[in-house]
Amino acid sequence: MGHWHDVRDALRGPARDLREHIPDTYKGFARLHDAAMSDGALSARMKELVALAIAVADRCDGCIASHARGAVRTGATPEEVAEMLGVTIMMGGGPSTVYAPRAWEAYLEFKAAHTAPH
Repeated sequence: MGHWHDVRDALRGPARDLREHIPDTYKGFARLHDAAMSDGALSARMKELVALAIAVADRCDGCIASHARGAVRTGATPEEVAEMLGVTIMMGGGPSTVYAPRAWEAYLEFKAAHTAPH
């Protein structure tokens, strides 16, 4: 489907294998994720935008793939993603000028797949 789908898919096998060795850790992380990312004072959409910004700041391609997909699934618009990425560039400087376009590309890839006729 595309590079960012490939990044996400490449992590599935190793993550599944590691999860078998440390299931309680993964269960705990899943509970934390669900609690942190659910609607509250901030919407799930806003939280995905924050997570995508942090993924850019941390330079984590797997995180970018996950949260770009999450941003699409929660209804983030291209304008919201672009503005958020502008803030990451302002805050992160040079490295963010490399990873923000990666996040933009990932968002567009997942958006195209999400809106494509099935």
